[in-house]
Amino acid sequence: MLDRELKKGSAELLILSLLEAQPRHGYDLSKLIEARSGGVLTFRVASLYPLLYRLEKRGWIQGRWIEKAGLRRRRYYKLTSVGANVLASQRDTWKEFAQAISRIAGLESV
Repeated sequence: MLDRELKKGSAELLILSLLEAQPRHGYDLSKLIEARSGGVLTFRVASLYPLLYRLEKRGWIQGRWIEKAGLRRRRYYKLTSVGANVLASQRDTWKEFAQAISRIAGLESV
Protein backbone atom coordinates (compact mmCIF):
# COMPACT_ATOMS: atom_id res chain seq x y z
CA MET A 1 0.00 0.00 0.00
CA LEU A 2 1.29 3.43 -0.88
CA ASP A 3 2.28 5.88 1.80
CA ARG A 4 -0.71 7.85 3.06
CA GLU A 5 0.88 11.23 2.30
CA LEU A 6 1.69 10.20 -1.27
CA LYS A 7 -1.91 9.13 -1.82
CA LYS A 8 -3.20 12.32 -0.21
CA GLY A 9 -1.08 14.44 -2.52
CA SER A 10 -2.40 12.75 -5.64
CA ALA A 11 -6.09 12.59 -4.72
CA GLU A 12 -7.14 15.82 -6.46
CA LEU A 13 -5.44 14.79 -9.70
CA LEU A 14 -7.11 11.38 -9.61
CA ILE A 15 -10.60 12.73 -8.99
CA LEU A 16 -10.36 15.50 -11.58
CA SER A 17 -8.97 13.03 -14.14
CA LEU A 18 -11.85 10.60 -13.67
CA LEU A 19 -14.43 13.37 -13.90
CA GLU A 20 -12.93 14.63 -17.15
CA ALA A 21 -14.57 11.80 -19.11
CA GLN A 22 -18.03 11.93 -17.52
CA PRO A 23 -19.94 12.84 -14.37
CA ARG A 24 -19.62 10.25 -11.60
CA HIS A 25 -20.76 9.71 -8.02
CA GLY A 26 -18.45 9.14 -5.05
CA TYR A 27 -18.79 5.37 -4.82
CA ASP A 28 -18.09 5.05 -8.56
CA LEU A 29 -14.97 7.20 -8.18
CA SER A 30 -13.61 5.09 -5.32
CA LYS A 31 -14.20 1.84 -7.23
CA LEU A 32 -12.61 3.20 -10.43
CA ILE A 33 -9.50 4.35 -8.57
CA GLU A 34 -9.13 0.92 -7.00
CA ALA A 35 -9.76 -0.94 -10.26
CA ARG A 36 -7.54 1.20 -12.49
CA SER A 37 -4.68 1.11 -9.99
CA GLY A 38 -4.85 -2.67 -9.73
CA GLY A 39 -5.81 -2.38 -6.07
CA VAL A 40 -2.72 -0.33 -5.16
CA LEU A 41 -4.81 2.78 -4.43
CA THR A 42 -7.97 2.62 -2.38
CA PHE A 43 -10.09 5.48 -1.08
CA ARG A 44 -12.77 4.91 1.49
CA VAL A 45 -15.96 6.62 0.46
CA ALA A 46 -16.09 8.33 3.86
CA SER A 47 -12.73 10.03 3.23
CA LEU A 48 -13.53 10.75 -0.41
CA TYR A 49 -16.61 12.90 0.22
CA PRO A 50 -14.81 15.64 2.18
CA LEU A 51 -12.42 15.93 -0.77
CA LEU A 52 -15.34 16.18 -3.21
CA TYR A 53 -16.93 18.90 -1.07
CA ARG A 54 -13.63 20.87 -1.04
CA LEU A 55 -13.25 20.57 -4.81
CA GLU A 56 -16.84 21.72 -5.26
CA LYS A 57 -16.31 24.67 -2.90
CA ARG A 58 -13.27 25.71 -4.97
CA GLY A 59 -15.40 25.60 -8.13
CA TRP A 60 -13.35 22.81 -9.73
CA ILE A 61 -16.28 20.40 -9.83
CA GLN A 62 -20.04 20.79 -9.70
CA GLY A 63 -22.38 18.33 -8.04
CA ARG A 64 -26.06 17.67 -8.49
CA TRP A 65 -28.48 15.16 -7.05
CA ILE A 66 -29.96 12.62 -9.43
CA GLU A 67 -32.78 10.25 -8.59
CA LYS A 68 -33.47 7.12 -10.60
CA ALA A 69 -36.50 4.87 -10.17
CA GLY A 70 -35.81 2.06 -7.73
CA LEU A 71 -32.45 3.48 -6.67
CA ARG A 72 -31.47 5.88 -3.94
CA ARG A 73 -30.54 9.35 -5.01
CA ARG A 74 -26.88 10.03 -5.69
CA ARG A 75 -24.83 13.15 -6.08
CA TYR A 76 -23.05 13.17 -9.41
CA TYR A 77 -20.03 15.41 -9.89
CA LYS A 78 -18.75 16.89 -13.13
CA LEU A 79 -15.62 18.80 -14.00
CA THR A 80 -16.04 22.56 -14.47
CA SER A 81 -14.01 24.68 -16.91
CA VAL A 82 -12.00 25.98 -13.94
CA GLY A 83 -11.41 22.38 -12.87
CA ALA A 84 -10.25 21.46 -16.38
CA ASN A 85 -7.63 24.22 -16.21
CA VAL A 86 -6.49 23.02 -12.77
CA LEU A 87 -6.32 19.45 -14.08
CA ALA A 88 -4.11 20.46 -17.01
CA SER A 89 -1.77 22.31 -14.65
CA GLN A 90 -1.66 19.42 -12.16
CA ARG A 91 -0.91 16.93 -14.96
CA ASP A 92 2.05 19.04 -16.09
CA THR A 93 3.33 19.32 -12.52
CA TRP A 94 2.97 15.58 -11.83
CA LYS A 95 4.62 14.65 -15.13
CA GLU A 96 7.59 16.89 -14.34
CA PHE A 97 7.76 15.54 -10.78
CA ALA A 98 7.61 11.88 -11.89
CA GLN A 99 10.33 12.44 -14.49
CA ALA A 100 12.59 14.06 -11.90
CA ILE A 101 12.04 11.21 -9.43
CA SER A 102 12.77 8.67 -12.17
CA ARG A 103 16.05 10.38 -13.06
CA ILE A 104 17.18 10.62 -9.45
CA ALA A 105 16.14 7.11 -8.42
CA GLY A 106 17.50 5.47 -11.58
CA LEU A 107 14.07 4.36 -12.77
CA GLU A 108 14.34 5.71 -16.33
CA SER A 109 14.47 3.13 -19.08
CA VAL A 110 17.75 3.11 -20.91
